[in-house]
Amino acid sequence: MLDESLLDSPEGLGEADRRGLLRGAAEAGARVRTAARHAAEAGVRELKPDGRPRAVLIAGPGAAATHTADLLGSLAGPGSPVIRLAPTGVAPAAGALRWELPGWAGSVDLLLIATPDGTEPSLSLLAEQAYRHGCSVVAVAPAGTPLAEAVSGAHGLLVPMATAPYDQEEPLAASSPGVFWALLTPLLALLDRIGLLTAAPDALEKVADRLDHIAERCGPAIATYSNPAKTLAAELADSLPVVWTEGTSAGPAGRRFAAALAELAGRPAVVAELPEALAAHSALLAGPLAASADPDDFFRDRVEEPPALHARVVLLRDRPLGGLTAAPAARDLVLSHDTPISELEPEEGGDLETLAELIAVTDFAAVYLALASGA
Repeated sequence: MLDESLLDSPEGLGEADRRGLLRGAAEAGARVRTAARHAAEAGVRELKPDGRPRAVLIAGPGAAATHTADLLGSLAGPGSPVIRLAPTGVAPAAGALRWELPGWAGSVDLLLIATPDGTEPSLSLLAEQAYRHGCSVVAVAPAGTPLAEAVSGAHGLLVPMATAPYDQEEPLAASSPGVFWALLTPLLALLDRIGLLTAAPDALEKVADRLDHIAERCGPAIATYSNPAKTLAAELADSLPVVWTEGTSAGPAGRRFAAALAELAGRPAVVAELPEALAAHSALLAGPLAASADPDDFFRDRVEEPPALHARVVLLRDRPLGGLTAAPAARDLVLSHDTPISELEPEEGGDLETLAELIAVTDFAAVYLALASGA
């Protein structure tokens, strides 16, 4: 059950936020600036690449590495050479995870390692293996860790991860906004340098400014009625979020939102891109999860039993290619099944800015849902 009164209590939210999630979301802009500075100090801007790599391999634990690879692949466009190396192992612990370099990897490929930990033995071995294969190696990880030493030994480039003092107080959640932006920003700067995508220093500064703007709009001191993140969190109480995305930037944002809801708030969600989502989720909206599935729900004694779980569509939109949009058809389908809908559309700006806004608002929403539901 969601404690909606907690949403409008900044002090209560602060006491409930034992993992520093709100601080991570609020300081996302500052984390981008620090990470961009670390990348510049590490020499990213001075790199003189010999053309674009054949493949960009990304390895790292948890949701942060998954979201980073997803986002970089989307920004790189059709035919993206970005490939995530998924780990294997018997447990998600640092010592149990295993990564393997593809047998075809060689001197024309680039290995990126992104981790907020840096103690994973297999990642250190992966850096050494890449060096033997002739791959270039770049890592974003905490300084002074075994991985940092291994990357140095492999003649790779290490960008120290931008951290905050409170990162050491509690275990870092993989979906934490602070972790995500600290790992992503240096890789954006690097891939801009090698020509795979566009993320110039001024573009990263605009991302930081947009994140600061969203932190002002969605901060804990802003009341729910004028706070889009708190409003979305309240709307998702006792709902199954059905996340539909439209536009290049919205896809990764939607997938990250679904993952953050699961990890941070303990809430299941389904996600799909328009227009295919209309066919993929039509039966879901017409089934027992539909708002109209139980006509007696209005008269149910909610004190005696928990409310029924019903679907709620969350439409995340960016500017669709060519101006074509399936949003009207999506609204028609939702309304035909008496299903509620929430919509988020960013303000005008570059691809990175609009993506940052969608991620920031949904990150705040996931955090508020987690705190107000006691997750």
